[in-house]
Amino acid sequence: MYSPKYLISNKILKTVGSIEASKEIIENAPLVPSFEKQFQSDAMIRTIHHGTHIEGNDLTLYQTKKVLEGAEVYARARDIQEVVNYRDVAKLLDELAVKRGGYDPDMLKDVHRATVDRIVVPDKIGVFRTTEVVIKEEGTGRVIFSPPPSHEVPYLLEDFFAWLNDAEARESHPIIRAGIAHYILVTIHPFVEGNGRTVRAFASLI
Repeated sequence: MYSPKYLISNKILKTVGSIEASKEIIENAPLVPSFEKQFQSDAMIRTIHHGTHIEGNDLTLYQTKKVLEGAEVYARARDIQEVVNYRDVAKLLDELAVKRGGYDPDMLKDVHRATVDRIVVPDKIGVFRTTEVVIKEEGTGRVIFSPPPSHEVPYLLEDFFAWLNDAEARESHPIIRAGIAHYILVTIHPFVEGNGRTVRAFASLI
């Protein structure tokens, strides 16, 4: 079974503590329902904007807001679809958070389907890759990372999920587990396309 090796530094402890303190304040803040709904909406818009922007989406924060409101926006069809998909992913994560009893590869596939719907060719959606891929540096085309061979993907994922569901792993703070999950899944690179967005979404579920 996969066993991560990592060091929890003072900086990590301080950051986790700060997040926990902020979470406590937010959860116990006496908010007027209408304000709470507005804050949630604003947070969702910003999350979707930055989550897609990091992957090269050119929509501004304002355009992202308009797309989510159903308004017509003049932009690349792919950019608009990525924003719509990210909203659907957020809804899916809420559903999975309620239903889950553990984590498994099918859950990761479900997140991928919602993430790349109408962006990736149908036979590559929600399917682990069976071909080799490389990560290239933008501009130069230089190969900067070669993920594991495709035939190793199922076994690597099996080991990873065995660890993620293990009782000992569950004793770790969710933020630590989410960080490890993000690192390992991006390294495995289980899909042909859409790994970054899928993995970030899955990590937030943890």
